[in-house]
Amino acid sequence: MDRLPIASGSFYPGNKEELVSVLKTLMADSPEKQKALGAISPHAGYIYSGGVMGSVFSRIEVPDTVVILAPNHTGSGAPYSIWPEGRWITPLGETSTDEELVNEILNSCELIEKNESAHTNEHSAEVILPFLQYSNPQVKIVVIVIRSNNFEDLSTIGKSIGDVLKTIRPGALVVASSDMTHYESQQSVNKKDKSAIAEIVALREEGLHRVVRELDVTMCGVSPAISMLVCSKQRAATKAELIRYETSGDVTGDYDHVVGYAGVIVE
Repeated sequence: MDRLPIASGSFYPGNKEELVSVLKTLMADSPEKQKALGAISPHAGYIYSGGVMGSVFSRIEVPDTVVILAPNHTGSGAPYSIWPEGRWITPLGETSTDEELVNEILNSCELIEKNESAHTNEHSAEVILPFLQYSNPQVKIVVIVIRSNNFEDLSTIGKSIGDVLKTIRPGALVVASSDMTHYESQQSVNKKDKSAIAEIVALREEGLHRVVRELDVTMCGVSPAISMLVCSKQRAATKAELIRYETSGDVTGDYDHVVGYAGVIVE
């Protein structure tokens, strides 16, 4: 089954030539690309978050397998829904699902289910895919959409994926798709996001879970980020770095109702 694009022409250009041109601009050549275990990337329209996304992926040596952990904006599907097979399509072409890895993850974690409905109208993984395709046209992906904030479950999923990757895909990258605080003033967004990012770069998934709850940080991908951090630590991660942080106000000039975007790399 092919996953057809739903965000091309809106979140990012629907024309291949235009998309390549935009990605080339956003993916400024990094002097030295680095291997990464994990990352956090936003998933808004490229006009808003493309600069942060480009700063992250231009720094990473994108491997042949990438696991994308995405939030569920639609409410459809199972709590932990994995896309089972086939290709993901964007204007840049077709990207295959790593079906062997999908099956190994399903065998290792009973919380995760095969489910297409969570993915059909969910943009948060698709918007990241062109950056991966541009960086490594041979990339294969596994996409899991998460609709739960149960910390124990998120930890179990992260550990399970980490153990599988250590065994069969040691070089894989795990990307958590997330924007930060939504639709508050620039001052409020910066303050809340700073607290959440401090926990992320310290590799403290429990701290992130607590801060988001206590400060009411409307970080849509906090659950994917928690699982990514647990997975990375299971794979012996030692540090995380904030690569770039911006808000939509930096683009629009409207600082009364902004959305925050953070790009993080975990090694």
